[in-house]
Amino acid sequence: TLDQFTTTPEESQTLASTFAGLYALGEGDDSEIVARALSNPGGYVLKPQREGGGNNLYDDELVSALQTMTYAERGGYILMQKIQPPGTKGKLVRGGRVVYDGNTVCELGVFGITLRDYEDENRVLMDGVFGHILRSKSVDTDEGGVAAGYAFLSSPLLV
Repeated sequence: TLDQFTTTPEESQTLASTFAGLYALGEGDDSEIVARALSNPGGYVLKPQREGGGNNLYDDELVSALQTMTYAERGGYILMQKIQPPGTKGKLVRGGRVVYDGNTVCELGVFGITLRDYEDENRVLMDGVFGHILRSKSVDTDEGGVAAGYAFLSSPLLV
């Protein structure tokens, strides 16, 4: 739990409030979360359990998929609460040309490595941050894959 990283229950609650809900499907009774997604499809994204962009399902596609998939088929997906950050004015550049000038959002991914001996909980071989990626895209774009052409690599401005 988050309590191991915080000093008070209030800190744990504050930290937890910044996380998007992530729900396994096709495991146990998933009917409650499926019903929530069907009643508010704009608040969720249905993601296949595989790498690569362009395969997520939103809105009407999410509803159609959840209504037609079998329980076993749903096991190949996760349901995630849709992150809806505020946009900020930005320009997206490809090949030296501005291809979009409008409201953008950024996503920061931090790469971490933890190597430990789970038989000896005190033996941690490596635990740290080893890189990052910052992607920017139009606020109107649901997908976020750089390689798939939906987002752009960015550089953070440290202030």
